[in-house]
Amino acid sequence: MILDHHLTLEQFISVVRGGESVELAPAAILRMQRARAVVEQIVDGDRAVYGVNTGFGKFESIRIDRPQLAQLQHNLIVSHAIGLGQPLDAEIVRGMMLLRAQSLALGHSGIRPEVVELLLALLNAGAHPVIPEQGSVGASGDLAPLAHLALSLIGLGDTEYQGHVQPSADVFAALKLRPVQLQAKEGLALINGTQLMGSLLALALHDARELLGVANLAAAMTVEARYGSHRPFGADVVALRPHPGAVEVASELRAFLQDSQIAPSHAACGKVQDAYSLRAVPQIHGATCDALHQAARVLAVEFAAVTDNPLIFPDTGEVVSGGNFHGQPLSLTVDALKVAVAELGSVSERRCEQLLNPSLSGLPAFLTPDGGLNSGLMIAQYTAAALVSENKVIAHPASVDSIPTSANQEDHVSMGAHGARQLRQILGNVQSVLSIELMCAAQALDFQTLKAGQGVQAAYEHIRTLVPHLSHDRYYRPDVLRLLEEVQSGKLLRVARGAAGGPAIQESSESGRIPSFDDSTSRH
Repeated sequence: MILDHHLTLEQFISVVRGGESVELAPAAILRMQRARAVVEQIVDGDRAVYGVNTGFGKFESIRIDRPQLAQLQHNLIVSHAIGLGQPLDAEIVRGMMLLRAQSLALGHSGIRPEVVELLLALLNAGAHPVIPEQGSVGASGDLAPLAHLALSLIGLGDTEYQGHVQPSADVFAALKLRPVQLQAKEGLALINGTQLMGSLLALALHDARELLGVANLAAAMTVEARYGSHRPFGADVVALRPHPGAVEVASELRAFLQDSQIAPSHAACGKVQDAYSLRAVPQIHGATCDALHQAARVLAVEFAAVTDNPLIFPDTGEVVSGGNFHGQPLSLTVDALKVAVAELGSVSERRCEQLLNPSLSGLPAFLTPDGGLNSGLMIAQYTAAALVSENKVIAHPASVDSIPTSANQEDHVSMGAHGARQLRQILGNVQSVLSIELMCAAQALDFQTLKAGQGVQAAYEHIRTLVPHLSHDRYYRPDVLRLLEEVQSGKLLRVARGAAGGPAIQESSESGRIPSFDDSTSRH
């Protein structure tokens, strides 16, 4: 991939998870060289410019002599690399490396191209700086985490390479690379940014899109198993309150349910209406869908953003101290996504209750034919409930908190990194909850002799190749874990969507649309 002005989520995932190599575009190198020339003029001149020839934060008024400028940048990195906690996953670090390079390549940071090329060389080699997860307050960006990234570039700290954590100097030797000696402004350019928040948000958005599709599939399976009505998902119904997300979710539900033999079998059953967790899926899931759209719009801006400080304008030679590094846009977005994704788990757990409770389902209690001797899937719902309740705690918005830093120079912070890490936890919990619903729905469909809608039937049959029917109590945690793997890999969703009429429509990076089915392929 050639790194220039634009970066899409698909390109990001291709690099971060797919290992695609990255190089700077010639135009990006020229932009960076022009900005660097401005820094060199400042170094040769007399004017004081923050971070170039002054101290940092509260030390902004202290002028640094020219012979000490390189030491200033070195000191900045080693003093700021004070993160704690567990190391970030490699994919998060890869995302940080790519996004930092992208921001610097826009040519308003004053860093030499060779520093960014070294960063990309490590990324392409699969050499990932060890970055502790804790330490960012999301104000001047993710200072401590990005300082750990920069620490590897100067040959210090640890780097994970070929599955082993090693001293960064040893990794450089193995790759026949030389650590960089940072010059004026370059340390600051490497650590002023929102790239931890951005990496976490990008990965979460990608996974949440897949998760929404899985939630739609699980809901459709439960609707069939519970003899639920398809009519609330009609295009004419949602058209009377056409929130885009509701329209898209209803369309996918119709696709999964098309050609159902179950629905006609209970057309005259006399039931007036279903519980909200079945009937209102387009509205509940659709609200999450709309939140994903908004997150995509925010991320598109962030992918094309310069988050450094001060900013350099090569055309005029102006250097401006601003607030582009502040994480508030991302912090509010991840907090909204935390709630939106958590709700997918909350309503899924309620659908599990619809399946397991015999007074609601008309099916054997806890979906076991020999209750009493067997507990069936009773405790699966307990686990789902525990995960949902855990999400209620961590979904509390991190962005409402702030604590001053740097002697009150940085007097409002976003806490965006906290929220982004919590979003990742919530996603994992909801993946597990949906895996439990899928297991329960497949067990419930075992009591059905008619075929479900095409997408549902394909998913059910695929599940049964992995997880056998629960005829009597057994240790079934491995079954849930197998389904969780199918959810996380996207395979189950691909099977269902393929049977329901073909691949989902490709989303547009400009509009932030998520994959959905066109109405023409989803009539029922």
